Parts: sequence; structure tokens; C-alpha cells
Amino acid sequence: MDYGIAGIIGADSWKTVKRAEALGFSHAWFYDSPLYAADIFVAMGATVMETDRIRLGLGVAVPSVRIAPALANGLATLAKLAPGRIDFGLGTGHTARSLFGMHAVTLKEVREYLRVVTELLAGNIVDCEVEGAPRKIKLMHPWPNLVDCDDPITWHLSAMGPKSRKLGAELGLGWMNYMNGASQAIADLNDMLKQWVVAGQEPTSCYTTGFTMGCVLEKNEPYDSPRAIAQAGPHVAMVLQHLIKSEAQIDLGMLGATNLSAIVAEYQRIYDAYRPLDTRYMQLYRGELQWVLPEEKNLITGDLIREMTLTGGVDDLRERIRALRDAGYRQLTIQLVVGQDDALDDWARVIEGV
Repeated sequence: MDYGIAGIIGADSWKTVKRAEALGFSHAWFYDSPLYAADIFVAMGATVMETDRIRLGLGVAVPSVRIAPALANGLATLAKLAPGRIDFGLGTGHTARSLFGMHAVTLKEVREYLRVVTELLAGNIVDCEVEGAPRKIKLMHPWPNLVDCDDPITWHLSAMGPKSRKLGAELGLGWMNYMNGASQAIADLNDMLKQWVVAGQEPTSCYTTGFTMGCVLEKNEPYDSPRAIAQAGPHVAMVLQHLIKSEAQIDLGMLGATNLSAIVAEYQRIYDAYRPLDTRYMQLYRGELQWVLPEEKNLITGDLIREMTLTGGVDDLRERIRALRDAGYRQLTIQLVVGQDDALDDWARVIEGV
């Protein structure tokens, strides 16, 4: 099993990635959100120069955040600096577009975006819509070897729903899943592999990555300790954000005995109270995947952290990771938060014994 880190959002995040490489992690995923994280190509370029082996991934690029030719050029430039070490993750844009007050893009747009990027990297002339009109474009760097379009880039799709999983299977892309509890994560995995079979693909060739947050607890440390809330609590908040914005029926069995409907209703009241109304999304996402907001703290319970995240003692975590591996996950990626530097060493200690 491969092990990665995510949540790489700073211009100087190369320092964290360099430590992760030394500790044996295989992947580092950089978030691509211009209103939330440092410029991804600056951060990844700096990291390339400070590392030797660890794979570096966009996790994830989003149509409309930057036009497809700019993304293709950025990927080819990174590949020149780190040939064979670049991963490309693509998604519909929950955080990146929500910070503009917009909904996620459609899967049709995702498919078209990927087509243009891959065709450009293949050296082809591509039909591409630019400023509302069709254009023919091509990467036309005037000197050889300015960028690298020859070394392989591994392609992944963030696919949490059935339609996006179907698209990923049809295109033969690696699968990225933000996990919400072990049982749900395995159910999602089984559905993804089923989609590969339906699409006529060999399921064992699907590279599957599970993203999560969590905390390695010390002996007798509670699930709602300050450290656990800091490292794992933002994951719970993210799930609650999705649930108040989703029209889908809440699965009360997802969290066992936890009264999830009451918690979501309270979170909805918090969101409805934000002012001014036309910037409520800015209030909601100001701690996105990095810290728990003051108004969220009473809702982020130890029970939710235990059920939704990868939090527990060392032996328990190793057992749960083995279960994910045996179910078919090829990579486990832990999302880190700024200011919790010791977490990287904690997780290295856990995976060393899996």
C-alpha cells in the first residue's frame, strides 16, 4: 500500500513534503484553490527542487479555475523538473468553486476539460472553446525540451457519486475518494470497482486512493481531546457542510447511534444566521479543512470524530488501515493541518507497522 499526505496549501509547503519523503511517504497532494491556497504551480515547483522521489499531485484541478491550456502547460513544466513523478487529479470543485459562491461544474465539463489537456500534452492540435468561441490550439514552445510532454503523468478523478464513478471507469482513470468512515469507504470502493467491470475494464488496474483526516491518539486520550479536534475535527465540519447543502436524504445509519439529523439541523441554523446573506459561503468556508470554527466546536463530538475519521490508538489504526488495504485501496492519504507538525511523525510510526 502507498501512503500519501494532503493539505499542502502553502508556498513553503516543500518543507513538509521533504520531511514526508524522508519518512517514507510516497505521495504528496497539493490543493488547487486560488482563493484558499497558495498558487499550486509555485508551491509544487519549489517542492520539486527540494525532493527526489516522492510523487507530487494536483489534488484536484478544477475546470474554470484555470483554462485547460494553462493547466496543460503547468503540468508539462512540472514534468520537465520531475519526470515521471507528477500526478494529475481532476474534480468538479467543491471548495475551489464554493469560495466563489458557485456550484460544482458538470461532469460534461470535466470530460471536456480532460480531453483538451490530454490532447495538448500529446502534441495534437485541439479544438477548444476560448471566450465563448471554438479555437484550434496547440502547445507551440519554440525550442525543444522547454517542457516535458513525453514522460507519463498519472491521471485520477475525484469521484464521490455514482455518475462521477461511472465516468472515471469509462475513462480508465485512477479513483480518489474522500472517505467518511471505514464501512462507507469500503462500500464506495466496491461500487467503484463494480463500475469498472460494467465499463469493461479490469478492476485490478484501477488505482484507488482514499483521503481522510485523523489523529493518532495517545494511551487513554479521548476522541474529543484538543489535539484530536484540531487534527480530525475539520473533516467532520466538512461533512456537515456537505449535508446542509445537499438535497440528498441523510443516512442516519451512517453514524450508528449518533443523532446526525439534529446535528445537521443545528449546523443549518448556524449557516442561516451568517450575515451578510450574499457572503455566507465565505463565513462557512473560512476554516475549510484546516481548523474548527468557534461556532462549530459544540457540534464536533468525539463520537463524530470516531465514526467519520481515521482516529484511534496505534494498534487500532493499523488494523483499520489493513482492512482498507485488504478491501482494495491502493493508497491511503492523510490530510494534515497547519500547525500540527508532530502529526506527520505520528502517522509515519503507524504505517511503519502495517
